[in-house]
Amino acid sequence: MNLGATEIILIVLVLILLFGGKKIPELMKGIGQGVKQFKKGLHEDDTEKKDQIDK
Repeated sequence: MNLGATEIILIVLVLILLFGGKKIPELMKGIGQGVKQFKKGLHEDDTEKKDQIDK
């Protein structure tokens, strides 16, 4: 699935129309925090597995 510049610009414009300029930074912040917590959860899961193997 290759997205060109035109498609990305169109998606951004639709997002601005749907959510408005003020809501987009809040959405991006929420997405960033969610990704950060997901990565943290993956790291913790790997640590738990290593601890169980070492026992």
